[in-house]
Amino acid sequence: MLGYLAFVFILGSAVILHEFGHFIVAKMLGIRVETFSVGFGKRLWGRKWGTTDYRLSLIPLGGYVKLGGDDSNAGIEEGGSEEIPAKERFDLRPRYQKFMVGVAGPVMNVLTALAIPFVGAMTVGVPALTPVVSQVEQGGAAEVAGLKPGDRIISFDGEGEPTWRWMNVAATVKRNQSLPIVVDRDGERLTLSISPKVVKEDGHEIGDLGFQPDPGAQPAVVDRIVPDSPAAQTGLQPGDRIVAVDGGPVKNRLGVSDYIKKHEGQIRLTVERGNERVELTTPNERQQGNTLGFYFREPPLEAVGPIEAASVAVNTNLEILRLTGMALGQVFTGKLPVGEAVGGPIAIAAASYEAATNYGWDGVFNMLGFLSLNLGIFNLLPIPVLDGGMLFMLLVEGALAVFGMKISLRVRERIQQVGFVFLLLLMGFVIINDVTKFAPGFFGSKEKPAATQQTK
Repeated sequence: MLGYLAFVFILGSAVILHEFGHFIVAKMLGIRVETFSVGFGKRLWGRKWGTTDYRLSLIPLGGYVKLGGDDSNAGIEEGGSEEIPAKERFDLRPRYQKFMVGVAGPVMNVLTALAIPFVGAMTVGVPALTPVVSQVEQGGAAEVAGLKPGDRIISFDGEGEPTWRWMNVAATVKRNQSLPIVVDRDGERLTLSISPKVVKEDGHEIGDLGFQPDPGAQPAVVDRIVPDSPAAQTGLQPGDRIVAVDGGPVKNRLGVSDYIKKHEGQIRLTVERGNERVELTTPNERQQGNTLGFYFREPPLEAVGPIEAASVAVNTNLEILRLTGMALGQVFTGKLPVGEAVGGPIAIAAASYEAATNYGWDGVFNMLGFLSLNLGIFNLLPIPVLDGGMLFMLLVEGALAVFGMKISLRVRERIQQVGFVFLLLLMGFVIINDVTKFAPGFFGSKEKPAATQQTK
């Protein structure tokens, strides 16, 4: 139920915000809005207020706004429309007003994607991680490349001052390639080459770099325990602060996590619980990923001002776009399977569930920002039925008008129908791709561990 609600909220919000962009600009320009639909196809439920029919439709994979006098939805809108006064008709408006209405949906999505990290940075803060290597896994990709604790990452695969998220995602996208990495070691700049180690996580291949960032001295406080896990058998409780592992002092949660993964058998944990210290001993058993089955509290965040928050918002979205472009580039060059770079409703539902269960509202809104940005950019593609298709047609019409020519209504309808068929085929592909990826995991096990946050 939690996953379903998260999926409905995230996808529904992204679609409604997109269509609201078209809606509000059309209303401001005095253009009649006949239909505001969440979903395509047959009308399931709705209510008409004024001249607008607000509805839920059969295929819940998008939505649209039907404007008075606009025949671009002829292939998907049921029935005919009533007589529209000339002053409220979309088709009689100047080309620049049509362009404003068409681009308003994607712009609303992009603004949403910018607003979420901006508000988050202003109200909650941003992680205070520095690009310094803290721990190097023995025998891992980083050790083979020659990385050492204390190295400051200057550049990774050509990206200057990279974030940890960028490096981890880039390592997965290019997991079968050797990536250049530039580090500062005691004032000396060294150029190294790292080949990510391909490992399985949650049934998917990822690129493991084999090193951890240095978060500085931070308390390792337990946030929650997975039921019936080795951590639950140990007696760990939410709020416990781990201060020693097998007698050795703890600097931060990464040190605890790394120690647990590398040491099999029993481990002695010293925790502070309230005003007392408690000694606990773990069982020999481990969960998938050689973890005990508990989560740490998130590290403290640094509050920032509006200028820094705006910079965080822009950089976060540019990073998403660059990573998306990198993934698509790998697909076109045959270095990454198309199934890994493309996700449909099932993939969105799975990601929404993981975001909600692992990170709560923070995860939900981060997922909404990610989806909203991708929805806005996707809708700018010059595909009929999408906003980009309409904008492209406006540009073509403007060019033809110079020579006294125009596109006939019949041709326009055929283009829209072809575009709608293409969109249905694309939906079918991503759904089949989702089923292929996720069905074995759903039917093969009762519990699917989250990939977005690792247990300890």
